Amino acid sequence: MISREPTLERLATAQKLLLTPFGLDESHLTRALAEIRAHRVDDADLYFQYTRHEGWSLEEGIVKTGSFSIDQGVGVRAVSGEKTAFAYSDDISEASLLDAARTVRAIATAGKTARVKTPARRVAGSRSLYDGLDPIATLDSTAKVRLLEHVEQMARARDPRVVQVMAGLASEYDVVLVARADGTLAADVRPLVRLSVTVIAEQGGRREMGSGGGGGRFGLAHFDEALITEYVTAAVTAALTNLDARPAPAGEMTVVLGPGWPGVLLHEAIGHGLEGDFNRKGSSAFSGRIGQRVAARGVTVLDDGTLADRRGSLNVDDEGNASQRNVLIEDGILKGYIQDSMNARLMKVAPTGNGRRESYAHVPMPRMTNTYMLGGDKDPGEIVASMKKGLYATNFGGGQVDITSGKFVFSASEAFWVENGKILYPVKGATIVGNGPDALTRVTMIGNDMQLDTGVGTCGKEGQSVPVGVGQPTLRIDGLTVGGTA
Repeated sequence: MISREPTLERLATAQKLLLTPFGLDESHLTRALAEIRAHRVDDADLYFQYTRHEGWSLEEGIVKTGSFSIDQGVGVRAVSGEKTAFAYSDDISEASLLDAARTVRAIATAGKTARVKTPARRVAGSRSLYDGLDPIATLDSTAKVRLLEHVEQMARARDPRVVQVMAGLASEYDVVLVARADGTLAADVRPLVRLSVTVIAEQGGRREMGSGGGGGRFGLAHFDEALITEYVTAAVTAALTNLDARPAPAGEMTVVLGPGWPGVLLHEAIGHGLEGDFNRKGSSAFSGRIGQRVAARGVTVLDDGTLADRRGSLNVDDEGNASQRNVLIEDGILKGYIQDSMNARLMKVAPTGNGRRESYAHVPMPRMTNTYMLGGDKDPGEIVASMKKGLYATNFGGGQVDITSGKFVFSASEAFWVENGKILYPVKGATIVGNGPDALTRVTMIGNDMQLDTGVGTCGKEGQSVPVGVGQPTLRIDGLTVGGTA
C-alpha cells in the first residue's frame, strides 16, 4: 500500500469531508476569495470545519448520560487595517459561500476596488504531531462503558471513605480546511480525548472533593491501566488530603508552586499578557517591553505548539500557519509575543502559529498552545526545605487576571503549610494574589523537575474556548500575598 505524505493526506481528508459532499472544489474557493478581493482588503480567508463529538459520564456506578453530535460549517473573513468583517454559515454550499464573501468585502473603503490576479496555489507546510485518527472509533461503546465502570470501582477500592465517584470520557474528531487570499491552502485532522475522574470522600460528617484525569491528541487506547491508576490515585489522594486540611493562614509569605498543572498560574498571569492583540493595543502590562528584563534570571517561558500528542498542539493553526516553538522570555528577558496573522502584520512581525478560534463560527485571535517554564538546577526537596514559613501549593482550581494591570487571583485546591522546611499539614481556602510581571521578578529558586500537565486545560478568551497545555518546574516565589481562612 502506498501512502501519501501526511500534509497531502490531511488535505485529501478535509476535501473529502468538507468540499466533495457539497459539490465544491478548489475552484469555488478561489472564486469566493476573488469576490472578497474585488474590493481592496489586506487579508481574507475561508475556514471550513467538520467536528464529531461524543461524551459519556458515570455517576453512582451507572453511565447516566451519553451524547453525540456533528457540526460543520464555514467562516468567511475579510480584514482591512485593524477592522475585521466576518460571516459564517452551517450551510456549506457555493451560494452560501459567495453570499458570505460579498457580505464581508463591504469592510473595504467604499469605492475602492482592486484588480484581482489569482494567486498561485500553495499547500502550506505543516507538522505531523499526531495521528489523523478518529478517536471515537478507537473503542466500541461497550468498552467505553466498561472503562468508566473500572475507574469507579478502582476509586472506591482505594479507601472506604470514598463515598461518591464521577467519571467522564470525551472524544472529538475535528477536521479543518483553510483557504487564504494569497493562495495558501492548509488542512488539519485533530483527534482529542479526555478522561476525567472526581471523587468525594467523607469522614466524621465532613466531605471533600478531589479530581484527576488527562488526555491529548490520540486514541482512547492510550488510557491503559497505568494511566487510569495515576488519574484515580491523584483524585483520591486529593480528596483524602483535604479531609485533614486546616484553614489557610493569610498574609505576605513565601509560596512554592509544585510542578505541572500549577503552571496554569503562569498561563493566566503571564501568558495572556504576552498575546499580540493586547500588546499591539498597549493594554498589556508587557507592552513595549521587548528586550527588557521582566523576570528573574533563570526564568525562561515558552509557548510551544509543536509537542507531539499534546492537548494544546496543532499541526497548523486556524489560519494555516505551521505551529512553532516560541521563546517568549529567555533568562528573564522579554523576547517576543505570540501572534496571529492580523496582529503580526500590524506590528510588522511574523506570525507565530498562534491564530486560533473555537470553531468556524468565530474569528481567530492570538491564543496560547502549550505554555510552560523551563526547569532550573534545584532539587524540589531542597526548595521546600528552604522555606522558613510559607505555603506549598501543588494544585490549583480557578483563577482570573486583569491583563492591563497584571493582577491575578488564584485558588489553591491542594496546598500545605510549611515551617522550617517541614511540611506540617494540608490547608484549604488559600488564594494567591499577586501581579504577574512582579511575581516573575520574585522567583528565587527553580526546580529541575519541569512537568507538563496531564492534558486537561481549556482556555477562555473573549467568549471562545480552546484546548491548551501548561507546565512548569517547582518554583519558589518570595513575597506573594496569600488570602486565607484563618
